[in-house]
Amino acid sequence: MSSADPASAKLLSFTQRSASEDLGCRRGEFSRKHYGSVELLISSDADGAIQRAGRFRVENGSSDEITDYTPGTWRRTDVHLENPEYHTRWFFKYFLGKVHQNYVGTDAEKNPFYLSVVLSDQNNQRVPQYRAILWRKAGTLKISLPYSPTKTLSVKSILSAMNLDRFEKAPREILNPEIQKDLLVLEEQEGSVNFKFGVLYAKDGQLTDDEMFSNETGSENFNKFLNLLGDTISLQGWAGYRGGLDTKNDTTGIHSIYTVYQGHELMFHVSTMLPYSKENKQQVERKRHIGNDIVTIVFQEGDDASPSFKPSMIRSHFTHIFALVRYNSQNDSYRLKIFSEESVPLFGPPLPSPPVFTDHQEFRDFLLVKLINGEKATLETPTFAQKRQRTLDMLIRSLYQDLMPDLYKVPFSPQNMLNRRSFSDVLPESPKSARKKEEARQAEFVRIGQALKLKTIVRGDAPTSLVTTGLYRKEPWEPQSFYSSFPHEVVCSDSWGQSVLIATDTAGVMLLDSQDPTALNSDTPPPPVQVFDRTMVVKQMHVIEPQDLLITRADKGKDARLYVFRLSSLSRGLDGQLVRTKYDSRENKLEKTKGCHLYSINTHHGAELRIVAAIRNKLLLITRKPLPTECLSAVAMVTAPPESPVEEFQYIREICLCDPPVVMALVDGPTGENDNMICVAYKHQFDLINESTGEAYRLHHVDANRVNFVAAIDVYEDGEAGLLLCYNYICYYKKVCPFNGVTTMIQSGSSDFHFSWNQMPNSIVCAFPYILAFTTDSIEIRLVVNGNLVYTAVVPELQLIASRLPTVAPETPVLKAPLRPPQLMRCLSSPRHWEMILLGYPTAASSPSTCPKKPKVRLRRSTSSGSPCATWWAAASRGP
Repeated sequence: MSSADPASAKLLSFTQRSASEDLGCRRGEFSRKHYGSVELLISSDADGAIQRAGRFRVENGSSDEITDYTPGTWRRTDVHLENPEYHTRWFFKYFLGKVHQNYVGTDAEKNPFYLSVVLSDQNNQRVPQYRAILWRKAGTLKISLPYSPTKTLSVKSILSAMNLDRFEKAPREILNPEIQKDLLVLEEQEGSVNFKFGVLYAKDGQLTDDEMFSNETGSENFNKFLNLLGDTISLQGWAGYRGGLDTKNDTTGIHSIYTVYQGHELMFHVSTMLPYSKENKQQVERKRHIGNDIVTIVFQEGDDASPSFKPSMIRSHFTHIFALVRYNSQNDSYRLKIFSEESVPLFGPPLPSPPVFTDHQEFRDFLLVKLINGEKATLETPTFAQKRQRTLDMLIRSLYQDLMPDLYKVPFSPQNMLNRRSFSDVLPESPKSARKKEEARQAEFVRIGQALKLKTIVRGDAPTSLVTTGLYRKEPWEPQSFYSSFPHEVVCSDSWGQSVLIATDTAGVMLLDSQDPTALNSDTPPPPVQVFDRTMVVKQMHVIEPQDLLITRADKGKDARLYVFRLSSLSRGLDGQLVRTKYDSRENKLEKTKGCHLYSINTHHGAELRIVAAIRNKLLLITRKPLPTECLSAVAMVTAPPESPVEEFQYIREICLCDPPVVMALVDGPTGENDNMICVAYKHQFDLINESTGEAYRLHHVDANRVNFVAAIDVYEDGEAGLLLCYNYICYYKKVCPFNGVTTMIQSGSSDFHFSWNQMPNSIVCAFPYILAFTTDSIEIRLVVNGNLVYTAVVPELQLIASRLPTVAPETPVLKAPLRPPQLMRCLSSPRHWEMILLGYPTAASSPSTCPKKPKVRLRRSTSSGSPCATWWAAASRGP
C-alpha cells in the first residue's frame, strides 16, 4: 500500500497553498498560523496601572488586525462541529430502547467497570456490527467490531480489544432494565448537549468590566447582531432550554436570545437584557451569569484604531474563551478575533484570512460552530477534566455498591439481576431453556429504554434532535458511483497523471483512465489497459512522476525483489501496445533486494530519493544518484537515457534489527546530513533508527497484549519532524526533537497527543487538515490537530489501495480506495479535492452476474451562496 506521493509535496512548495495545504507540509506552522499563538495579555486602568495579566492563545487569522483587506475576498475554511453528538453519544443513539447487553466487573486494580454491547446496523446502512462502550473512572472508550454470522463474539474478546484482559472479578450481565437510566447518566458526564454563552456589550473606549457591564442598553448595531444570533424570547413561561435563567418570576430579565443550531439549544446571557442596577456599579447580577459562562462574546463598538478588548479586562476565573466581534458599517461586515486561555486545546474552525465576514449568515454559522467547539475543548482542560473524572468515578462506584448485594445471590432467583452468562457466551443469543422468559424480559427492557429515551427528548437533554436524526438529514459527505464492474481483486495502486495504475491478484498490472466527471452516469467506463501481464505479481508500488520513476515490489518470499522502471519507457510501450512480462523486466531488478517483504520511500524528498527495503530483520538503505538539471538536459539532447534506471541507484548500508519490521517510514532530518531517520514498528514498539549510524532509539512502547500496527506517518513542523503512530484503535503524535550531534532526542512534550478511533483502521491517510481512517466498512474523518471526530462515512467492505497529492493541480489531492461489491468510486472535495477510486466485489447475497447497480446520488454539504460547496465521493453497499 503506497503512501502519499513524495513528488507532490515538492511541487506544493512552489505553489501558493491554501490553509489546509499549508498544514500538509508543516503541522505546527498551521497550528500557530491558523489557530493563533500564545501571548501574555496585560490590562491597565485609566492611569496606566497594571490591573490583571493572563496568557491566552490569540486567533486573528494570519493577518494583523489593522491590515487592509478587500471585503468578500477571504479564503473559506471548513466549518465542522467537532465530536458531533449524533456521532459520539452512542448509548442514547444505538443502545437506549433497543435490545443490548450490559455487564459489570472489576479490573485487576479492583476498580469497577461497566460494559455495554449492542448488535446494530451502522447508520441504517445495513452493515451489521457490534458497538461496545466501556465505562471506567478514567472515562469511556467506544469501539466498533465487525459482525460475522459464522464467528461468535464473547465478552472476553471485546474487553481484550479494549486492552482490558485482567480482572479481579469477571464480568456478569446485568438483567435489570433500570440499569439503562444509570448508564445514560454516565454518558451525560461527557458534557451538556445544550449551551449557554455570554454576550457582553462594550462601548468604544471602555477598558474595564465594570464599565462594560454597566451599559444599560446596546446600540443599533448591537441589536442587529443579536437578531443575527437568534430569536428574542420571553422568559416568563419559557419551556425550552433556559441556561440557568429564571422562567417563572423574571428575576433574570424579561427577554433573552435563544436559538437551535444543528440540534443544540443555545441560550445567550445578554448583558443588556439581564437586570440592571443603578446602585450597584459592579452589576453583580449580570456578572453572576456571564462571569460563569465558559465562552463569552464581546461585541465592541469603534473602529480598528480604537483600544481593543483584552481578556484580562474581565475578572472571571471561569470564562476560558472570549470571541471579540466588531461591526464595520462602511462595508456591512463583521470581524472576529478569538482569545482562548492557554490550557484550552486547539479547536476549529480556523479563522479565515483576513477574519472578516461580509456574508452574515456565513458569519453566524462560523461563530456558533466556533463557540460550541470552544466550550467542548475547554471541558478537556485539566480543571474541568479532573472534576469530570471525579464525578464519573463517584457515580461508577456508587452504582457498583448498589449492585453488590446481587452478585452472590442464587443465579436464578427472581430478585437476581445478574446471572452467570459472561465470557464464553454468544452475545446476541439467550439460553434456549429460558427463551420465553428471556423474550418477556427483553420486551420489558426495550419498553423501559424507549420510555427513558422519550423522556430525555421531551426534557430537551437529548444528544440530538429529530432534525439531525431524521431520514432527511443532509450528510456533509455522501456517495456516488464512479466506476462499476471492475472484475479483478486489487492488491495495490497509485496515480499516474489523470489515470491510476492498478496491480491485481491474477491479471497483472493495468492502467485505468479516469472517467470524465461530467459523464459519471455513463454505463460504459473506459476499459483498462494492460501494462504487465500476470507473470508480474506486484505487491507494492509508488509512481513518482517528477523523477519519471515507477518503483514496485513484486513476487513474495525468497523471490521477492524491488523493480524500478522509467515511466516514459512504460508510456512508449503502451503506445505500441506492448505488454511487459516478468522476463522483460529482468533488467529492472535491484538485485540486492532479493527476499524483500516491505519497502518505504521518503515522502518529502528533495533532490535525493531514499528507499529502505526490509529483508527479514535486515534494512537495506538505497538512494538514487542525483543528477544536476543541466546534466539531465544535456544528456537528453545527445541521447535517450537507458531503458532501465537500475544503474542510477546505489546501496548505502545495511542495518540489522532484532525482528522483521511490520511498518516503516523514512523521516527527514533538519539538515539531511547524517540526521535522517527510519521509523520501524515490530513486536510491541516503535523504534527510531539513525540512517548514518544504525543506532536505535525507543520511540513508543505499545502496552497491549495484541498489537495491530497500521501506519507511521511523518509530518513536519518548522523543519523538525513528528510522527503519527497508528496501531490498534490508537493514534499517537510524537515529536522528534532536534538532534544533538548524531543523537536524536526523543522526549515527551506538550506537543504530543493521542486519540482513539471508533473502529480499528486498516489504513490511515493524512489529508490535512484531516486524518482519515479506512476501516472494514467506514471512513472515519478527524482533525489532525486535535483528533476530534468530524464525520463517519459508511462504505461497506472498504479497502484503501493508494493515496497521493497530485502533480498536475496542486490544489487537488487524490485519494483512491477499493470497495466491495465491484465498483470504482470517485471522491471530490472542493476547493481541496480528494478523488477516491474504490473497487469491490459481490457480497455474499449476490453473485458477480447479479450484483446490483449502486444508486448514483450526489449529496452536497449545505453552504451559503457564493462559497464553494465541499463534496466528497464515497460508496455505500445497499445490498441486493
